[in-house]
Amino acid sequence: MNLEKVIFGFFIVLAATLNFGFVYGDPADPDHHHLWEFFAAFVVNVIATALKFGDRTQIGAIHLATSLVAVLQLAAAALVWFFAPPGPLDVGTTVSIVSLSAGAALANLVSVVILIAETITLRR
Repeated sequence: MNLEKVIFGFFIVLAATLNFGFVYGDPADPDHHHLWEFFAAFVVNVIATALKFGDRTQIGAIHLATSLVAVLQLAAAALVWFFAPPGPLDVGTTVSIVSLSAGAALANLVSVVILIAETITLRR
């Protein structure tokens, strides 16, 4: 078993599941979307992106592109959250954060699908 591939796959799937966990729930209810879960999703997505650098294959390029999209969307959501008025989040801000995070979750899903397809096509 290749430890590098295990770590790579671990972070790809962890990024997707953390992002899904943050997005899951009523988009308008701030109580369904916790700041620390968002922070964990952002950090793990950045780590997953860093792990994708250096792969010079076409699939590696698509992996990197999906990660960059996810990090960009999560960074935009973080900026919306950072510049939100002080106090509890209002419905509009919460919906904006969740919808940007949902875009990142979709990018993570594409990355997981590519990872599975790449694994299936490998021959020993």
